[in-house]
Amino acid sequence: MNDIEELKRFVEVHGRILGIRGDRLRQVLGRIRHDQDGEPGSWAREWTEAGVELERRGREVEAGRHFNIARFPYVDGPARADAQERTVASFDRWRSGDGSGIRRLDLDLSGGRVRCWAAGLDARDGELPPVVLLSGGIVSVKEQFGPILAKASRLGLAVVATEMPGVGENAQRYAADSHRMIPDLLDALAGRADVERTVAVMLSFSGHMALRAALHDKRIRGVVTAGAPVGDFFTDTAWRTRVPRVTVDTLGHLTGHSPGSVLARLTDWALTPRELAALQVPVSYTVSGRDEIIPPGDRSLLEQHVRELRLLVHDDVHGSPSHVAESRLWSLRSALEALGGYGRQRAALGLALSAVRARERLTGAGGRRAGAAGPAGAGGRRAGAAGPAGAGA
Repeated sequence: MNDIEELKRFVEVHGRILGIRGDRLRQVLGRIRHDQDGEPGSWAREWTEAGVELERRGREVEAGRHFNIARFPYVDGPARADAQERTVASFDRWRSGDGSGIRRLDLDLSGGRVRCWAAGLDARDGELPPVVLLSGGIVSVKEQFGPILAKASRLGLAVVATEMPGVGENAQRYAADSHRMIPDLLDALAGRADVERTVAVMLSFSGHMALRAALHDKRIRGVVTAGAPVGDFFTDTAWRTRVPRVTVDTLGHLTGHSPGSVLARLTDWALTPRELAALQVPVSYTVSGRDEIIPPGDRSLLEQHVRELRLLVHDDVHGSPSHVAESRLWSLRSALEALGGYGRQRAALGLALSAVRARERLTGAGGRRAGAAGPAGAGGRRAGAAGPAGAGA
């Protein structure tokens, strides 16, 4: 059973990333008193009933977001299992009537079945599109990427949204070798997309998987991530005592280890300085300056060892919920830059990014961003978010 007050704190971040208004979050949270599975006043039941009411009123997208919150942080009983099924079903109804060509992919990979949503697959004008692979963190399901999937054809990309092992509809177990899921997935996409030109836009803990996969799979041309654990998260014993319970419990659930031992068992998962220095691809990383999950030492490791690094830094908590629009635009533009070309689309994203930053300056909503620094030392590292002060778990 989860600590209900901690869930409420973290869902304010998760809900804002999903696009649920603050007043709506407070309205539903005000009805929640405990986390007894399926009981009145419980987490999963109140969020599910709120979603069902929206569903009755034809507000499918909003309903799906509420079901997503109802299954948060992970499925631990019948009520959250029901919410997980409703999340997928709601998204399926939406995409079927959207006309954007989003399709379901069920892939039997070596580690177990992985279910994805994909758009933009197959050849256009005789050419296969490059791949943008999307994934959230340990509490995030693939359905949150609907808006990006809907834009795949306009961007000329094959966009594939998946989940971390053990999350949502991914039947694999999260383990030290989970990064192997990524090359397996690319193998399964071969012939339907140009997998030799892949960018992994993988957030939080899936970003760690992407960095390790990029060491071994040259089809990955770039990694775009946010709040990803790198080294110190796994090895800093003092930091472990500060990691939120919901994160520890979720990691324990996904790995099969007890919450009391799970962080100590992940020590060997750390990326070493030598491995980081061996990365041959650009890495774009959104940093939350007040991240309560990822220690500041992980940013330092990236800055010291990654050859081609661009940082976007927000004065915010994990996931940078106050900077969702800016982070998404910056991440997508970074993905296109890693692929090369796409000048028109990158220019359009740049204009949209400037508009978001201008609006944040006017409203005072922005946090701190790193300035464009150019090459930094012999390694050519860069901190690359220009301009004055302005996402996933």
